[in-house]
Amino acid sequence: MNPAAVLIHVPDVSAGLAWYQRAFPQADLVLLPEFDFTVLDLNGFAIEIVQADEKVGSGKKGTVLYWSVDNLSESLAFFQSLGATLYRGPLEIENGLVMCQLEDPFGNLIGLRGHR
Repeated sequence: MNPAAVLIHVPDVSAGLAWYQRAFPQADLVLLPEFDFTVLDLNGFAIEIVQADEKVGSGKKGTVLYWSVDNLSESLAFFQSLGATLYRGPLEIENGLVMCQLEDPFGNLIGLRGHR
């Protein structure tokens, strides 16, 4: 099995989609008009920005997807320039890597791991 998608629950899908397009500029915007849905495709991995509701709200709920980055410091600065705030770390982990968590403007967490 391979990961296929991450659903990111936000209170405003338009605002969430706009923010994540800036956060992942290398992702292709894929419109699915038959489903009234837009996906950000990142090399075959779907970043799906969906409406938070009573079953799944936005915010920190326990699961964090970590993105592998070449330079953690540069990536951290990039996300912070978009309005994300440092939530946890950076922490040194195995094999000389560092990890951290950022909070997006909608209360969700984004994990980064890579070299300083």
